[in-house]
Amino acid sequence: MEDNFQVQEKYENYKEKLRNRLSQFSIDVIKLLMQIPFKRELEVFKTQLSRSATAIGANFVEAQATSYKEFIQRMRIALREANESGYWLNLLKSLAIIDPPEVSRLLNECQEISKILGSIVSTADSRVER
Repeated sequence: MEDNFQVQEKYENYKEKLRNRLSQFSIDVIKLLMQIPFKRELEVFKTQLSRSATAIGANFVEAQATSYKEFIQRMRIALREANESGYWLNLLKSLAIIDPPEVSRLLNECQEISKILGSIVSTADSRVER
C-alpha cells in the first residue's frame, strides 16, 4: 500500500508531465501555423487556433493555484479550448493547405488531450457530487 507521500509524488509527476505535454502542443501548433501562407482569408486560423491551443495549457497551469471550485472551472475552460482547437485543426486538415501528416498528428494529440481533460473534469465533478 502506498503512503500519502508516494501518492502525492505520483500526482505531482503526473501534473508536470501533463503541463509539459500541453506546452509542447502549444509550441507545435504555433510552428504549424507559421507554415500557413499569408492570405487574408487564412488569418483566422492563425488567430483562433493559436489562442485556443495556448489557452489549454494556460488554464491548466492557472487551475493548479486555485480553490477546488475554481480548479474545476479552469479545467472546463481548458477542455473547451481543446475542443475548439480540434475544430480548427479539422478545418486545416480538410483544406490541406499545410503539411497534412503534421496536422493529423496534432489533431490526434488534441483529441487525446481532450480525453484527458474530460476525464479530469468528470472525476472532479463526481467528487463534488459526493
